[in-house]
Amino acid sequence: MHPNPAFRGTETEESLAFARARGFGMLAASVADQAPLISHVPFLVAEDGKSADLHLVRSNPMVRALHTGGAVRLAVSGPDSYVSPDWYEVADQVPTWNYVAVHLTGFLQPLPQEDLPALLDRLSAHFEAMLSPKTPWTREKMQGDSFERMLRMIVPFRLTIEDVQSTWKLGQNKPAEVRLAAAQHMAAYGFGSEARELAALMQSPFADV
Repeated sequence: MHPNPAFRGTETEESLAFARARGFGMLAASVADQAPLISHVPFLVAEDGKSADLHLVRSNPMVRALHTGGAVRLAVSGPDSYVSPDWYEVADQVPTWNYVAVHLTGFLQPLPQEDLPALLDRLSAHFEAMLSPKTPWTREKMQGDSFERMLRMIVPFRLTIEDVQSTWKLGQNKPAEVRLAAAQHMAAYGFGSEARELAALMQSPFADV
């Protein structure tokens, strides 16, 4: 997380809401004498913000390393964009990169295998709801024993969230008129991931300090 306190003032509930809406992140775990293990996973944050449920492919090395549980960090990335110094329209600026990121840190434990169907149902329902007015997909559309065969290949887990850290780097360390000028240029010319969404955040009251 960025050390500047100007980018670290977001309320925990706001960061959890962002992670919940995003629903996809990088799960990282340290293993003795190995490089850190990283998996890209969809997940569901509980309404109380105390846990997140996810699943991993059974052949994933992380499953073997964490078969009895372990400390992990789930990094959730949001929009990001390069910021040109010229966009500030004032002198003596330097290039930077604005972004949103939330880290959920805690302890990952395997869930009973019989919990997996309900977890997959909740995951698909959560994401299918975002496609409205499309009729949501359900596993009833699968034929024969396809779903049961798939279940044998994946393992359910629950992350007990012990700490939430976030960086919302939106130019809060700049005067409002400077930040807004950069946001306007970013919306028109920015590159990265979802630059226009990031520009909108920079222009919103959320970026005011």
